[in-house]
Amino acid sequence: MPSTIARNRTVVRFAFYDRSVVPELPIIQPQVSARADAVRNRERILAAAQRLFAERGAHATTMDAIAIEAGVGKGTLFRRFGDRASLVFALLDQTERAFQEAILRGPPPLGPGAAPALRLAAFGEAMLDRLEQDGELLLEAEGHVGQWQRSAPYAALWLHVRTLLEEALPEADPEYVADVLLGALSPATFHNQRRVRGLSLQRLQAGFAELVARVLPA
Repeated sequence: MPSTIARNRTVVRFAFYDRSVVPELPIIQPQVSARADAVRNRERILAAAQRLFAERGAHATTMDAIAIEAGVGKGTLFRRFGDRASLVFALLDQTERAFQEAILRGPPPLGPGAAPALRLAAFGEAMLDRLEQDGELLLEAEGHVGQWQRSAPYAALWLHVRTLLEEALPEADPEYVADVLLGALSPATFHNQRRVRGLSLQRLQAGFAELVARVLPA
């Protein structure tokens, strides 16, 4: 089903399985103006959530605890963020914006100007760096009935990978291969490999680069 993402007041639509759509990497929604008290409450809630997640871990922190720590009512918390996953995505917002900016306009090989294989390998390395930094929050988002895969940030990354694959492998099924490559970079996969099995970050990055090299021509 087509997804919709607001981008600089322009609605950008893309269908996950519609090859006729012209690929364009969407940016997550820009922040909109709000009342001063709403802005203060939002900042207090985000600061409280960040503190508690750092102290207790995301899975061990309840929405009640966040509301108490922020000094706001639980109703205010849910009116502002809707649900726990929305709060997690708000905490991830700044790093997501920086990551997408690097993909869109940063220097190669992550940004434009390098061959698709090099860009995909650089994408995997950068994504694994993000998982090292924000893996618990991303895992929390993924745990909400697949909300990570259904989110605007994930859709943007999926579209980026699919676009590079279409350029490098026009005869292949870029949508399926994009799913496979992003599956190797999922928060759950990273958690199992890095935290449960103890594989090093460098080994994971080298492994993803090898996977790309085997999938794409040099």
